Amino acid sequence: MVSKKVTVKNSTGLHLRPAGNLCKEAVKYKCRVEFRHREGTANAKSVLSVLGACVKCGDEIEIICTGEDEEEALRGVAGAVEGGLGE
Repeated sequence: MVSKKVTVKNSTGLHLRPAGNLCKEAVKYKCRVEFRHREGTANAKSVLSVLGACVKCGDEIEIICTGEDEEEALRGVAGAVEGGLGE
């Protein structure tokens, strides 16, 4: 298991488009990819789970990857979030 804390920079948080982009990145990897936000954990491979986390601009999330390609997944997903998820 590897993890990294990142801050969401999207002005509208993780609404549908960036949530979809996050999921597109996460499903590229075999490992489990999730993130912690406040008291909950969300599956980064599920758009509904990401939307349900209600992540706003400026919120910090902790991305957690567990499995065979966890290091690569963490770099890819964290980089996508830090890059603004296409927005």
